[in-house]
Amino acid sequence: MKPTQEKKALEFSGVSKTFSGPQARVQAVRDVSFVINAGEFVAIKGPSGSGKTTLLLIAGGLLRPAAGSVTVCGQSPYSLTPEERSGFRAERIGFVFQEFHLMPYLSVLDNILVPSLAKNREDAMERATGLAEKFGITARLHHRPSALSTGERQRTALARALFNQPALILADEPTGNLDDLNGKIVLDSLRAYAKEGGAVLLVTHDPRSAGFAHRTLIMKDGLLG
Repeated sequence: MKPTQEKKALEFSGVSKTFSGPQARVQAVRDVSFVINAGEFVAIKGPSGSGKTTLLLIAGGLLRPAAGSVTVCGQSPYSLTPEERSGFRAERIGFVFQEFHLMPYLSVLDNILVPSLAKNREDAMERATGLAEKFGITARLHHRPSALSTGERQRTALARALFNQPALILADEPTGNLDDLNGKIVLDSLRAYAKEGGAVLLVTHDPRSAGFAHRTLIMKDGLLG
């Protein structure tokens, strides 16, 4: 885990986001405030359309809020230039999505190495192969994603997310396409990462997945309770 002096890994203060629909404006996130500290695993649970994914994209510096403030490790991603924000995300935030978002033309090894900020290629390779071993995909390092099982793809995506030892992991329904065994591997890994000092935000509709978190917040119609 990369050292950070900031106890608050993620903070929302009065955050709102509105989209224009064909009939009316839709307020996807409404005046949301919460804090996730380093070493904490928090789940946000709610039905489809409740605003969970919008909230996660805002947290990751991918979608600017209409109102309110967002800080990651004390820094507002939205005060940075697009180039600075991209570098900040690569260093401080890891993403795990339901659909994996692996690059189909790269091997498993190169997918894991995508976020590499290491100047030393040897160190980067050592870290990538260590993560592959941890997640049981060593034999697949030189295969492309199309040759992997669904579980192997998600474990590759998780290894990629953890590669830079980010302060914050954002996980959007990461077990949605997985069987129970692979789902447990992913959730156990997220919980272990929090135990090591990282912060984890999981958004899910599944109460079993939320049960792995230290605490669960409920989201409905853009409101967080």
